[in-house]
Amino acid sequence: MAGAAPRFEGNRPSNTILMQRLTPETLGMLIALYEHSVFTQGVVWNIDSFDNGASSLGKVLAQRIVPELESEEEPKLLHDSSTNNLIRLARHLKQ
Repeated sequence: MAGAAPRFEGNRPSNTILMQRLTPETLGMLIALYEHSVFTQGVVWNIDSFDNGASSLGKVLAQRIVPELESEEEPKLLHDSSTNNLIRLARHLKQ
């Protein structure tokens, strides 16, 4: 559909990890967890997990969400209900 905002189709597994404070230790754990998971899946499926279209789409979607997370005022959220609720929770934990 021309002009439609990019989005992931539903019914696909995902993980969301929230923490109240990002420290060097927790960041290192998150990076290690992510890299290990992605690498293992790539080996199992025989694909290069670090070079695919989903990574690019994720970056595009993140560029839309970051300003909503950082806004001082409550943003108008126009995502699906799951994403809207995760943004609200992340904003609440940031307070």
